[in-house]
Amino acid sequence: MDKTQWPVRKLALSPPSLDDLASAISGGLRSNFSTVSVSVATPPDLREGPFYLAGPGLSGNVRIADVGGQANLRPEPNRNAKYDLLAVSELMEMSPDSGVLLGAGAGPFHVLGYNSELMPNLAYGAASGGVLENCTHYAKVTQNGEARCEKIGESTAFGLMCNLFGCDGKTGPLLHVTTRGRIGSTNFTDSIRAAVGAAFGDRLISLGGVFVVHKGKTKLHVMPDFPQKPFEDEKDIGNWLKFFDTDPALVCLSVFHSGDDQGMSLRMEHTHCFAGEGPGKESRGGHYHFDLDETMDHVEYEGWFNVADILYRIDQPVPK
Repeated sequence: MDKTQWPVRKLALSPPSLDDLASAISGGLRSNFSTVSVSVATPPDLREGPFYLAGPGLSGNVRIADVGGQANLRPEPNRNAKYDLLAVSELMEMSPDSGVLLGAGAGPFHVLGYNSELMPNLAYGAASGGVLENCTHYAKVTQNGEARCEKIGESTAFGLMCNLFGCDGKTGPLLHVTTRGRIGSTNFTDSIRAAVGAAFGDRLISLGGVFVVHKGKTKLHVMPDFPQKPFEDEKDIGNWLKFFDTDPALVCLSVFHSGDDQGMSLRMEHTHCFAGEGPGKESRGGHYHFDLDETMDHVEYEGWFNVADILYRIDQPVPK
């Protein structure tokens, strides 16, 4: 794979302050959750449970990238869409001396030999003691139709698409969002997006970070291996995906935007989850949709997020 062949569009953003975002998000979430707390605070070491990130923090030269896209999946998978997280970090102009990358994407079919969901989660340089700390997970559908999630090992590759949050991995002030008891119909990330949009309109604002579903069951999907025939439409893709009702706790890596995407065909929200600990954790992982109504009264979320100064659109697919 030759990263010099991937076209890059770079956009400097004008993000609101964390304090202004906290105020907007706090007000917006109250229509969807019975208990809400949003503050600007410095997190504990995010390498520790319950977050299990590869690096200690989510601060320092924050940037977000959207690589490839869903168009690489249909009507047939684009098997030339092969990427590498470290190569993308260079295109994101991240520091070579210290960095953290996390997000949601498609697994490296060309490495694993099959399609999967990917939970990028790595740190390098000063953010990880001078070594490459690769805590990336992937989730697949097994031959008996079950979900299996595990660490990927040494590979930093991915395929088709990925939404990435990158920073120096420093510890610093972040948005700390906690909610309990869902009373509306909107999921956690879309509730935050709606609150930001209501406050700031079409202004393009890009956020990312990690949240944990402490309590409540969650609907996830996992992509199975590629089908034998092309997808005809979105309904065809929906029928192909495998859905799972998943127990807590889940660590969720998330990238999302609010406002006008300025023609970049951004995926406006993308969140992938894995189980950091607990019995049966290898069966818990995939793409986040929402928490289930049957546990909405006691669902509990906790997230740490930061806002990007720069957005990169990398290898945007040509519409088919």
